Amino acid sequence: MHNNYYFLRQLAPALTQALAGFRVAACFSQEKDELVVGLTKGEEEFWLKAQLSAAFPLLALPETFNRARANSVDLLPDLLGKVVMRASVFLDDRVLQLHFQGDATLLFKLYGPRPNAIFRPAPDAPAQLFHARYLADAELAPAPTAPPADPQNPLRQYPALGDLPPRYLRAHGYDAADAATRYQLVHDVVAQLENPAHFYLTAIEGKTRLSLLPLGEIEQTLPPDAIAALRLFVRLTLGRRAYETELRQVRQQLEKRADEATTSAAHARARLHALEHTVGYRQTADLIMANLSHIPAGAATVEVLDFYQDDKPRVIKLKPTETPQRTAQNLYRKAKNQQLETRELRERSERREAEAFWCLERLEELAGITELRALRAWRKTHDLLPATKAQEATGLPFKVFTDSGFTILVGRNAQNNDLLTQRYAHKDDLWLHAKDVTGSHVVIKHKADQPTPEPVVERAAQLAAWYSRRKNDSLCPVTVTPKKFVRKRKGAIAGQVVVERERVVLVVPANPFERSSGEAQP
Repeated sequence: MHNNYYFLRQLAPALTQALAGFRVAACFSQEKDELVVGLTKGEEEFWLKAQLSAAFPLLALPETFNRARANSVDLLPDLLGKVVMRASVFLDDRVLQLHFQGDATLLFKLYGPRPNAIFRPAPDAPAQLFHARYLADAELAPAPTAPPADPQNPLRQYPALGDLPPRYLRAHGYDAADAATRYQLVHDVVAQLENPAHFYLTAIEGKTRLSLLPLGEIEQTLPPDAIAALRLFVRLTLGRRAYETELRQVRQQLEKRADEATTSAAHARARLHALEHTVGYRQTADLIMANLSHIPAGAATVEVLDFYQDDKPRVIKLKPTETPQRTAQNLYRKAKNQQLETRELRERSERREAEAFWCLERLEELAGITELRALRAWRKTHDLLPATKAQEATGLPFKVFTDSGFTILVGRNAQNNDLLTQRYAHKDDLWLHAKDVTGSHVVIKHKADQPTPEPVVERAAQLAAWYSRRKNDSLCPVTVTPKKFVRKRKGAIAGQVVVERERVVLVVPANPFERSSGEAQP
């Protein structure tokens, strides 16, 4: 009920008493949807902070406030120097109004979907809107009359009750009562709202609420001091909202990582099983070499006795356009790559299974963390801080991906590759490229004192393979090296570089971010 009419009618006289004679010394914003008003009276100061977002409008009264040196914008210059006379509230509405000398007014419209602040320097002066898109707020005024009485539904006579009073009434037999009893119940509740004996901090459906009625799981019963109650409520609810938001974010992050790691390990295991339970390239090549004298020139197939399978007959397909020796040579080369692929798949499956298990362990730990400060310390310990794109990546003409807090940039064409490697890549960034074919340059932005995790390198290598001529290969070798070992020869064409030192990773070409819509539009 912190924005409810009945609470605001308690807050208005409290502000009148607290702010009489205070002068506006500052009016500014340093966050989106935020308006801060600082008032002084001699050595005293008083702060009003209006959070005017549609999701959670809120009027806060912080006891102290430190203005940031950057990203701070002065607003409503005509309000500066105005002296507060009193505060009032629109009848049956969620609008708090501050009155200043000279008949200037500042309205805080605390509507859930369309909050706003409206300043009018004088009664006949044009209104100045914090959210200029709500043009109708320039004419905002109290409703002319209260709705007529309805004997059948007395709740309609009090449109500003909100959601908590009807809930309180239902808990006290309102639905089963006759018309006369309903009227009396509503009358008694309204009288209690207009002159509350206490305020209550209570939990209702998992949310902290400020109530004028004893309802829900009451955490604290407070004296009817509207300013003190609002300050306590804001401090508690913002901390809890931040905790709940971060808890949900880190849980989703861990669940997503565990799911992706489990899926990747399963794919690697399936591919490994297929490789281990099919006839290998080396066996086929051996059979061709052992039967060279029996293979006629230009043959498309040959039937041989397979000495790996107890001399069972086996038909081998050949290419009529190449010699059997050439076919065997190509198969031996594929067998070597197949051995590398088998080793890579086995290592990947083990690594990804370990990562999934680690995520599940962290999820179990997460269930025992109940405070925001402890949650943030835990996230820092386990390197689970929110992933943010590098500031310099904003608006760049590259494909941009984020992975575990690391930014990955992918060139779009030869000229774009040059721009990425020669101008935007730092010497300590990791540089990747599909080996021996044309393709995009890929850069993983370096983070100070933080080595790039191998899963991030693997996914960046998959991008390098995907955006290359090896996109359709089953396995692609990718060069990985710090940018300082990449240079461009004088006179070389766009995108052409020389790599002086490298290591090679084998990956399956893919865009691992497509499933999670990880690509950011440049």
